[in-house]
Formats: sequence, structure tokens, C-alpha cells
Amino acid sequence: MTTWYFLNSGKCSPSFNMALDEALLDWHSEGLIPPVIRFYEWEPATLSIGYFQQAKRDINLEAVREQGLGFVRRPTGGRAVLHEHELTYSVIVSESYPDMPESVTEAYRVLSEGILQGFHNLGMDAYFSVPNTEEQRADLKKPKSAVCFDAPSWYELVVEGKKVAGSAQTRQKGVILQHGAILLDLDQEKLLSVFNFSSEEARARMRRKMPEKAVAINNLVKEPVTIEQCVTAFRDGFAKSLQIDLKPFTLSEEQLEYVHALEEKKYACDDWNFKK
Repeated sequence: MTTWYFLNSGKCSPSFNMALDEALLDWHSEGLIPPVIRFYEWEPATLSIGYFQQAKRDINLEAVREQGLGFVRRPTGGRAVLHEHELTYSVIVSESYPDMPESVTEAYRVLSEGILQGFHNLGMDAYFSVPNTEEQRADLKKPKSAVCFDAPSWYELVVEGKKVAGSAQTRQKGVILQHGAILLDLDQEKLLSVFNFSSEEARARMRRKMPEKAVAINNLVKEPVTIEQCVTAFRDGFAKSLQIDLKPFTLSEEQLEYVHALEEKKYACDDWNFKK
């Protein structure tokens, strides 16, 4: 079995979280480390936006500040995510990894198999969102709202037809970075409060639609699932689905300095976070 690194960072600041994901991509591209599975959380709770999103257009930045939320722009695409009651994962692996599909969509499916298996390990009947009809395929191509959990995309994970995990991907320096959120609980009102809507009617429509579109793990199980249970379930899910051996990884002082320098230069800066 191929050996990958496994890193559970726990709760970190938003800028550190994104800097570490990018640093792992850099080190893997240079051949300094093998592929990596990383789990992490957020302190404080944070709104992250996709690389291409327009912060001032899509986000109610005053509400973000008033609620003491962190704010950061991701290096990946996709829409905004409120990271609060969740386990976040990232996968860093070369585009040339054996049997890795060239297609973004198919590579997304392969890497997300670990998430699928993780839900199965928790006893949940999760499956991939795959459109069955032309109408569904066309719907997936339509622009959605700025809210990430508005609707599932190709190969996103759903339970009972509702999205339970959202992911995004970027490819740089010959390396795939895929990261995403596994929801344990969802504060719908807090989520809705940090987005700009064209009208109160539009906000009300989203409020009605969201319970039909997105769901958190603890709304689907009898006994609440803990972060620790998720870490075990999804770590084992990745190991099984990718047929890999996961070796614990701890950052050296030199590597930590690299991450902090990248954080200070990029992800902690308004120039990056509000550049669109």
C-alpha cells in the first residue's frame, strides 16, 4: 500500500488553515512530502468565500463582523461556506498519481470516495449526487446563489436527497488540492444572516428552501456524532477507498515558519481577502 501523510490540525485560525493547505501543496509539488490527508476545524467560526466570489457583492460583511466571525478567501472555487459545527478535510495529491483521472469531475469522484466511505462508517446511507435526467443535468449548470449549501453539484455527497458535504478543488503546480466541509450541525439563521439578498422575499425563499437542500449529520442520527468520531470514520474512509496507509505527520519548526510567512503575506491580508 502507498503511504500518505495524515495530519489532524484541530482548531486553527482561518488564515492559518488556508496557508497550511497551500503550504502542503507546495511541499508535495517539490517532492518534499508524499500525498496528504488533512483534517481541521476553525477558531473562530469563519465564513470562507470561493476564489472567484465578490466579497462586497455577495457577503454581508457587517453581519460577519458583528457576530465575531472570521473571514477568508479560499484558493479554491465554489461558493461561501460558514465553518462552525463541522470537520473540514483537505486532500493534497499529484495530478499524475497512479490511476488519478485527468478530468476534474472524475478526479473529484475518486477523492470524494473517502468521504462517502466515512459516512458509511457512521452508519449513514450516503451517495453521490449524479443527475439522472437532462433537466437535472441542465439544473446543475445553472448559477446558484452565493450560499454553498444551496444545492448539490456533481458527485457531492447527499443523504435522503439533501447535501451533507460540500467540496471545492484547485490544481496548481501539478498538484490537486481538494478540501471541503462535513457538517455536524447547521445554524441556518446565522448562515442566512451573512449573505446579501436582492430582497427580503429572496431571503425568505432561501429560508424555506434550505431545509430541503442541505442537512447536517446530527439531524439524521439518533445519537449526536462527535468530531472525534468523524475523524476516525473519515480517516478510515480515505484509507479504505484510496487503498493507502496513513502515517501521522507533525510539522517541523521550519515548516511552521513557512506556513506563518505565507499566512502573513497572503491569507491574513485584505488585499487577498477583498481583492474581488
